[in-house]
Amino acid sequence: MRPDAVSPAPGYPSRVSEILADMPPAVVARLDDLAARRDALAARLSDPEVLTDHRAVRDLSIKKAALDDTVDRYRRLQSLETEAAELREAVRGGDDPELAQLAREELPKLEAQARALAEALLESLVTADDRAIGSVILEIRAGVGGDEAALWAGDLLTMYQRLAEARGWSFEMMELHGSVSHAAGGGVKHAVINIAGEGAWSDLAHEAGVHCVKRVPATETQGRIHTSTATIAALPEPEEVDLKIDPADVTEHITTAQGPGGQNVNKVATAVHLIHEPTGVEVRMQESKSQRQNKEKAWRLLRARLYELEMEKQRAQRDQARSAQIGAAGRSERIRTYRYKENIAVDHRLNESFSLQSLLAGEMGDLMEALRRREVAERLERL
Repeated sequence: MRPDAVSPAPGYPSRVSEILADMPPAVVARLDDLAARRDALAARLSDPEVLTDHRAVRDLSIKKAALDDTVDRYRRLQSLETEAAELREAVRGGDDPELAQLAREELPKLEAQARALAEALLESLVTADDRAIGSVILEIRAGVGGDEAALWAGDLLTMYQRLAEARGWSFEMMELHGSVSHAAGGGVKHAVINIAGEGAWSDLAHEAGVHCVKRVPATETQGRIHTSTATIAALPEPEEVDLKIDPADVTEHITTAQGPGGQNVNKVATAVHLIHEPTGVEVRMQESKSQRQNKEKAWRLLRARLYELEMEKQRAQRDQARSAQIGAAGRSERIRTYRYKENIAVDHRLNESFSLQSLLAGEMGDLMEALRRREVAERLERL
């Protein structure tokens, strides 16, 4: 059993047949559904027409990989049930004493293996949907602290870019608004980025919330420590099939891009402004000089925001106690404080400290693994 595997609850069944029989019917149905979905994805990946579309292959591969562990463990557990039944039959038969004795010795080992496999199976089951989302949109906003807050938001942007590079994820700048003050050179007021790759949503969903920094600003002449904040919103980017938007519900405005100095920075109408009338959700995009690219990015961002809005409604309806779950509302809560003087970052959900220097360098593996284990434990408890 892995060191981080969830310990079995008191009274956890010891026989393989009891392990499967003890699972709620809804859980077994869910496992059967995931197995069918994995088989369907594998079939699509063997389709010659699909193989010519590199983006489709990437997306399908991410979805299939997210299900592989869960489905493989489920089928292995079913196989162990068959093996255990054969061993018990050998023990009961008694025709061959030597075979019966070997079966008695083998059964406890096989059942221990099945218990560990069932624990790992449940863990992968409650995270399968997260792993299947291979693309996340992060919105970074400077908070309290003026120019220093903008600088801090820029530092966070760099941190996530380094993380993406280390993980081999793609990193796309969708929108960027710098500080209005020259004193905060390199500062960021608002940035929207898209990060895609296997495990991107599972890891980055935990970053949603308020990030505080305690340090001496570059403009501070007396060496006093200031506290500034930046807010991160993490949105899973759904495929078009995941969310249907009626184009008639969206008002689209095409304008010229606006820049500092009171002059239009682009005399050609390339900026895109979308308004989803039923919800009032608005998206503006002018990062690219191409109207087509701005429109594509604007629709992606609108789809992600509406998807997240719908997910939040469903979570609230199901169980208000799940508000602490990944991607839930409550982003106003402080999740982490970065203390430069002590060179540590304290994650308040874990009540643990991590190396500040390592995190800012994009080395976030230990932190994200700890957050993942916490989330899995909470979901298993609810399950």
